[in-house]
Amino acid sequence: MSAGQSSRAAGRVAELSELRALDPGRVAAAWRDRRRPDGLPADGRLMIIAADHPARGALGVRDRADAMADRGEMLARLLVALDRPGVDGVLGTADVLDDLVLLGALEDKHVFGSMNRGGLAGSVFELDDRITGYRPERLAERGMQGGKMLLRIDPGDPATVATLETCATMIDGLADRGLLAMLEPFWAARSGGRLANQLDPESVIRSIHVAAGLGSASERTWLKLPVVDECEQVMAATTLPVLLLGGDPTGAPAETYRRWARALRPPQVRGLVIGRSLLYPPDGDVAGAVSRAAALVHEPTNEPTNEPTQGDLR
Repeated sequence: MSAGQSSRAAGRVAELSELRALDPGRVAAAWRDRRRPDGLPADGRLMIIAADHPARGALGVRDRADAMADRGEMLARLLVALDRPGVDGVLGTADVLDDLVLLGALEDKHVFGSMNRGGLAGSVFELDDRITGYRPERLAERGMQGGKMLLRIDPGDPATVATLETCATMIDGLADRGLLAMLEPFWAARSGGRLANQLDPESVIRSIHVAAGLGSASERTWLKLPVVDECEQVMAATTLPVLLLGGDPTGAPAETYRRWARALRPPQVRGLVIGRSLLYPPDGDVAGAVSRAAALVHEPTNEPTNEPTQGDLR
C-alpha cells in the first residue's frame, strides 16, 4: 500500500472505533438501511471476496506470517476489491462485515456470514469447529444472503462427528429462513500433529458426498471447494452449485489464474470465493488482481492464455 492509502486506512480505523464506542446502534441501523441485491446476477454466477481468515487465527499470506494483522490495511484492500466491476459480494465475520457496512461498502452486495470459526488454525481442537460466529437468526435479521461453514472430516478424530452434526443443524436453520448454506468440506488428516487437508481428487470427491448429505433440506446448499486436478471428474460428484476457493496462495499468479479458468468450466461451478490471493497479490495491485478474477467468472470466454504478461515476469 502507498503512504496515502496507509494514512486513509488509519483514518478509517479511528472513525470506526469512535462510532463503535459512542454510537453502537449505528451498526444495526446500517444493516437495516442497506440496499440488498435482488437475486443472483443475470448470468447466475458469483464473484465473492473472502475475509474471514483472521478470526480463525490464520493471518499469513505467502511468506508474510502477519499479512492480515493490520485491520486498517485489510479494510482498505477490501474497499478496493468491493468497488471493482463484477465483484458481487463478500464473506466475513461480524467484526469485518460490521466495519464494511458502516463504511457503506455493502450496498447491493451479496453478503455471507462466516459461522464456525471455533476450530482455530493449528490448535489441538481444530476439528471441533464450533459455531462461534454468525447463527441463522442473526443472518436473517441483518438481511444477509446466507452463511458459510467450514467442515474438516478426519475419520481418525472423534471431534469430526460433532462438527458434522452442527453443520447439519445449521443447514436446516438456514433453509428454514430461506438463506443459502455455503459448505466448505475437506477430507483431512494429521501428520506430525498438524492437520492437513487432503487435496487429491479422490479425497475431495469423498468430502463432497459427505457434505452434500447433511441436513434435511438441500435446495439451498452450495459447496465451496478447492481447485484440484481432474476438476471435471470431481465436479461430477454433485448436482449442488459450487463456488471455488482460492486457498493459501503459493504459486505464480499467472498459473493460478489459468487453474481457476479451467476449474470454472464444469456446469456445477458458479463462481469464485477468493480472499488472500486477491487482497494481497505479490505486486500489490489489488484492483488488477480482483478485476482479472471477476472477468474469469462473468466473462468466461476471456480465459488466460499460456503467454506470460509483463506483470507475470516481474
